[in-house]
Amino acid sequence: MTSELIKIESHQVPKLENRCRLSDYTPAKFNSVFTKKGIKKAIKKGFVTINGEIGYTADYINGGELLELYQPKIPKKRPSITITLQIIYEDDYLAIINKPAGILVSGNKKYTLENALPNNLTKSKQKDALLYPEPIHRLDYPTSGALLIGKTSKAVILLNRMFEQQQVKKKYRAITIGNQEENGIIEDPINEKPSKSEFKIIMSIPSRKYGTLNLVELIPHTGRTHQLRIHMSTIQNPILGDLKYGKEDLISMGNGLYLQSSHLSFTHPFKNNEVETAIPLPKKFSKIFPNI
Repeated sequence: MTSELIKIESHQVPKLENRCRLSDYTPAKFNSVFTKKGIKKAIKKGFVTINGEIGYTADYINGGELLELYQPKIPKKRPSITITLQIIYEDDYLAIINKPAGILVSGNKKYTLENALPNNLTKSKQKDALLYPEPIHRLDYPTSGALLIGKTSKAVILLNRMFEQQQVKKKYRAITIGNQEENGIIEDPINEKPSKSEFKIIMSIPSRKYGTLNLVELIPHTGRTHQLRIHMSTIQNPILGDLKYGKEDLISMGNGLYLQSSHLSFTHPFKNNEVETAIPLPKKFSKIFPNI
């Protein structure tokens, strides 16, 4: 490994009954990288070695190997952007912010919410404080609402683990189009993967253009990409403003997607108290449903 990387963990592979690929064996073997997606990224970046040699996702583990995990000595400097974010909750370990619609959470572009976090959050005083706080989950570009942020290395690990084990409860609010059942569960697979969403109508109103508009509470029980948007479209009640999954003749132009991450609740991984956040409806929702 180069001098720009430092070793952070080692794992001695025990005797195995059957050999398996590095990418299949390694998840949950290192405390610093818990998820399968995270370990695949680490392998692809050359951060995992097998007996001192850089490992690849297709390499086979037979048993007896020494696996080592590395990380960069100095975090790569990121661009900084100045936008004011609404902080819903913050302590030394984590934060919850109200993500505005119309901004990417992260990615290769400069204008991302992730690049605005250092200018909005108070730096943690913990020994493993992150120079760049990390979003724990994702919200689509047009979606607004509650977004959980990790401020320390251990917080990121534990919060990711809580998401994997479905210990973070999420609720969304959306405005959907058309006559809709009062409540229901949708379990249509997405990309051949099991998927489950729950919905409950809060209020419905007649609409000259759309027939009926519904203010709906949505609960995702799995975390597939665009899951709620796809499931609402599947039952013929697309979310208002959905340019990707909506019906072409029923698309609302100019006001964006009417989907909000409205509630987050979980047990604090360090303080053990219950953290519950509820974000008020965006103004564009209230214009359609002024009595809520």
